[in-house]
This record gives sequence, structure tokens and C-alpha cells, in this order.
Amino acid sequence: MIEPIATLQENAIVLLVAFPIVAALVPIVLGLLSDRTGWIVAAIISLVQVALALTVFRQVQATGPFSYEVGGFAPPFGIELIADGVSAPLLVLIAVTTVGVVAYAHRIGPHGNEFYSELMLLMTGLSGVVATGDVFNLYVFLEITGLATYALVASGRSPEAALASLKYLLIGTIGASLYLFGVGYLYLATGTLNMADLSSSLPSVGYATPLVLTGFGLIVVGLSVKVALFPLHTWQPDAYAESPHAVSAYISALVSTAAAYALFRLLYAVFTVDFFAAVPFAQDMLVLLASVSVVVGAVLAVMQSDLKRMLAYSSVSQFGIVVAALAIANETAILGSLVHLVGHAVMKAGLFLAVGVLATSLGARTVEEYAGIGYRAPVTSGALAVLAFSLVGVPPAIGFAGKWTILLGAVEAGAWALTAVIVTSTLLTLAYFGRLVEKMYFTEPADAAESVATDGGVAPDVSFAMRAIVVLVAVTAVALGIVATDLIATFEPVVEVYFA
Repeated sequence: MIEPIATLQENAIVLLVAFPIVAALVPIVLGLLSDRTGWIVAAIISLVQVALALTVFRQVQATGPFSYEVGGFAPPFGIELIADGVSAPLLVLIAVTTVGVVAYAHRIGPHGNEFYSELMLLMTGLSGVVATGDVFNLYVFLEITGLATYALVASGRSPEAALASLKYLLIGTIGASLYLFGVGYLYLATGTLNMADLSSSLPSVGYATPLVLTGFGLIVVGLSVKVALFPLHTWQPDAYAESPHAVSAYISALVSTAAAYALFRLLYAVFTVDFFAAVPFAQDMLVLLASVSVVVGAVLAVMQSDLKRMLAYSSVSQFGIVVAALAIANETAILGSLVHLVGHAVMKAGLFLAVGVLATSLGARTVEEYAGIGYRAPVTSGALAVLAFSLVGVPPAIGFAGKWTILLGAVEAGAWALTAVIVTSTLLTLAYFGRLVEKMYFTEPADAAESVATDGGVAPDVSFAMRAIVVLVAVTAVALGIVATDLIATFEPVVEVYFA
């Protein structure tokens, strides 16, 4: 049982949610004096968030999981925040990614104060999704995340960006509504919204009752829209492709990641493995939905020429792998899915950041325009290649650790069809990234003048810090793979409880 706490140190978890939403107002107020103060505020707030997230993580490492009753009101009536071996590392991931994106955006933008207010609002929503222990508050935080993301996508200020934002708004609202309807069905069945209470109430209600089954279906479909599984993914390619580079990196790293984490939490902290045992049809359908997403997403990625769209469809495939592993419902596969969830966030953020650097400095946005780019921008191109092969699953990077653990879980479960799907997806991932790397290093540019290296800082819109961040993310992807066993050990106590 997770014990409630209330010391100053442990208040860090509520500050992680409350602090950025209050701070989001500061750039707007300071905007009355200057339109360039938002970056300074965001930099300070994101560093404070890192300190708070590390405090929560260390507390979990020292004393185990804990809960926080907001305002002193005990659940199921009060708001409960949960920190454990899965949520705490994700809170650190959100905070650190925010620091990196804020640093990256210093030169390339967007520069307006409203951008940084929206970014902090998004950080609030993401932290809330990860920390909440209540299914209705999860909806609230999903909505905060969605509203902030719609605005950030539109910050590209082009007609295409506005259209992508509107499309995301419409589809995202449908997904959130489906989730809320599902929560309503569960409340009608059990009379509670707290995750722990739902978990203990559902067996007595009956997993196979119409209310519970309908609630499960609506929640899974609603969150699948947020995760962007095929065929519910249609908002994602436009949103990623039309956003400013810093926004593409941030939302590709964290928005669908938070939704996938929410799906994990609801599947195993609310419905539990007993639900899948009682309703195997639900498990089979989830595996099927995820498997289709794995293959179709990878095939669509192969067909793309635009780099951002290729990476977007790649996410459709990779999140299919994560959800498929969750649906296998054994400890090994779930641990693999969590490792791949964290690894994908790091790798995809780095890939979008690298693509942003090369698009800004060299104007390269398509695979064809990457001809010979490995010699014109060797540092950024090298980091991009490392991240690409990491996502393929080449050891020792984190992409290998996650996929290998998922494959072991699939084999343990005897899920041979899914094993074949994941292997096929890996080959397709190698196909589209291999084509890109081949173009970068083994194809001559059409113009000989384009063979001049630019990583030294010729492009005025690209700073040394931007390139350094890309390299740091690539190094992190490899380093995380080397310490993947430690990451698994952090997740393991949480997952073991679900199978006790």
C-alpha cells in the first residue's frame, strides 16, 4: 500500500504540477514590459522543475513509492498524486527535456512570451498526467496538455500550422471526450474515480459487465487517439511537420509518451491483469490494434520524403510496439515497453532537434536534400545517424534494450505473430533510416559548393548550443542503453506489484 506523506521535501510532487501553471502567467505579465522575457522565465522555471523532479526521484529511491493528498483531503474525494519507480523517472524526463528544448529555442525560437507560457502550461499537463492517481484528474491534465499543444503547434504562424492545429484540436477533443465517457461508465459502475479504489471495486462489480466493458473500450480508444495509434493517428504527421522545430521535438518526445504512460497506468493499476484474464477478447483486440499500427506506421514512414513526416509515422509504429508490449501482459514485456517509452522520447526528441538544425542551417528538409550532408555538417549528421540507428535497435543504445526486452516478453508469452511483427518493424525502420544515412554519406550533392562543412557555425540561425544539445541527446541515448539494467531495476518493483 502506498503511504501518504506531507513533509516539505515530499511537497515537491505537488509543486511539480502547481509551480509551472502559476509561472505560465509570468511571461504574459512581463510581456507588458518586453516581448523577450519569456525565455528567461522559462529557463529558470524548467531548472527548478529539474530540481523538484530529482527530489521526488530521490525520495522514491530512498523510501519507496508515496502519495500526496492535495489540500489534506483524503481520496477518493480529494486529489491524490502518486510517485513511484515509474512516474518519478518520467517526471525527471519531462523536466530535463524541457530544459533542453528551452535552451535549443533560445536562438531558433519561437521567441514570443506567449510561446513560453504555453510551454509551461504543457509541462504542467504532462507532469499532472504522470503524477495523478485519479481518473477524472487525468482527464483534466490530458485536456491541459491538449490545449497547450494545440496552441504550440499553431505557433508556427503559417496557414499550414493553423490547419494542423485545428485538425489536432478536433481529433484530440474527440479522443478526450471518449476517455471522459469511459470514466463516466466506470463511475456509474463503481461510484469512485480514484485509481486504487477502482482497482479494488471492479472485481466485485464484474469485469465482464456492460458498464465496465464499455468504459474500458472508450478509455482505450480515447487514449489511443492521444498516443496516435493507426488509424487514430491522423493528427500527428501534420502537427509534427508544421510545428516550429523546438515544438516538434518537445511534443514528439513527451505528448504521446504521457498518453501511453496513462494507458499503462490504467491497464494495470485500475483494470489489472485479472481483467485481461476475464476478458481475453479485449487483450486480443488491443494486441491487434497495436500490431497494425506497428506495421502500417513503419510502411508509411518508408514512403515519406519529408523528414518530419517520416519521423511522425515512425512514432506511429514505435508507439504501436509500446502498446503491443503492454497488451502482452507479462512482466518482461511491460518492462520492455517502459524502457522503450523512455528511450523513444529521448531518441525522437534528438532526431527532431537534429532535423531542425539541418533544416535551419542548410535548408534540407527532404531525404533528397540530405545528399552529402554528412560531410557538410559532420557533427550534427553524426549525432542524427547515432540516434537513427539507436531507434532501429542497434546495440548498445537504448533502442536495442527496449526492443530486445519486448521481444523476450513476446517469446515468453508465446506471441509469435507479434514477435514477427516487431522484427518486421525493425527491418522497416532500418529501411527508412538506412536510406537516409546512405543519402547523407554516400550520395554526392548536386552542387559541388554544397560540400563545404558548416558545423563550424557559418549559419547565423544555428548556435553552438543547438548542436551541442543534439550531440548530448545522442550520447544520452547510448548511455541509457548501457545502464538499461538499472532503468529496468527502477521500474521492476512497480510492475511486480501488478503481478503479485
